[in-house]
Amino acid sequence: MSATSPPSARPAAADRAPDDSAKPIVLAQPRGFCAGVRRAIGIVERALDLHGAPVYVRKEIVHNHHVVAELEKRGARFVDSEDEVPEGAVCVFSAHGVAPAVRTAAATRRLEVIDATCPLVAKVHQAAVRYARDGRTILLVGHADHEEVEGVRGEAPERTIVVETEQDVERLGLPADAPVAYLTQTTLSSDETERVVEALHRRFTDIVGPPGSDICYASSNRQNAVKALTRHNDLVLVVGSRNSSNSLRMVEVARELGSAAYLVPDADHLDESWLASASSIGISSGASAPEILVRSLLARLASLGHTDVELDDGVAEDVVFSMPARLADPLTGRVPSTPLADEALRQERDPS
Repeated sequence: MSATSPPSARPAAADRAPDDSAKPIVLAQPRGFCAGVRRAIGIVERALDLHGAPVYVRKEIVHNHHVVAELEKRGARFVDSEDEVPEGAVCVFSAHGVAPAVRTAAATRRLEVIDATCPLVAKVHQAAVRYARDGRTILLVGHADHEEVEGVRGEAPERTIVVETEQDVERLGLPADAPVAYLTQTTLSSDETERVVEALHRRFTDIVGPPGSDICYASSNRQNAVKALTRHNDLVLVVGSRNSSNSLRMVEVARELGSAAYLVPDADHLDESWLASASSIGISSGASAPEILVRSLLARLASLGHTDVELDDGVAEDVVFSMPARLADPLTGRVPSTPLADEALRQERDPS
């Protein structure tokens, strides 16, 4: 693959008449694994190296079926609850974080816990504890059934109300001068979340929130990259699993801007009928989707004659989250590289 003219030099999709010839493909940048996902996967890989199989993981380490399957092959066992982990065994908490009650239950079972919670999610937990201590009602913007929201809400369940939409804000049974604080799930749509937060500010006079957005840099960057794709491509494909919140938000962003957009868990889920009316194709991937799935989709499209692939301009991400010190090599004091996490990074940086 080669990067040719920048996206701004290409005519907009609306100016090109669709036909049956090969469709040009534009590959978004950034895409794929974020620092928190890479760290979480590396933690499971390193735990397997140090402790051997099995290593138990509470919930999916990240929301991607391919990643889970690969780690299962290496000896990871994914469970829905810490109660399913044998007493005294190694248990990794997923990148989405857990409620304090889960930590208590794990301690009761004498589990050897390794915490893979994304540092950005951990910051939201800390803020929830602080706001609860200040006596504020916490308005947690997010999806009630998402693991991240369940974990944050668990910090102060008696003081936390989950809101998802502007309509939910209007239905809150709190007086306008009630002391409230808001926090947000890190993987939401930036634009939609901003509207909900604005509604909260209109609704309450005594309201505080984080100094910056809780939405993580990777979610924002990937949504912005999708917005760039929609300016020049009338079809956008987002590689990601169906339970990946940030991947689903990317699809929604593209659709809101007028492009046909679909979630593609893997190449086998590509519906060729989607290509019929498209003049060009934009491709991105969610923060938990490995690059191998993008490569597989590109290969499927190439088999259909769509081989012209360009790399879009975008933001270069250089965020790295340190690994837990307990996973360091006892001789070198460093945490060795891990194959699944590090190979994805190499492929993302080398699109050839």
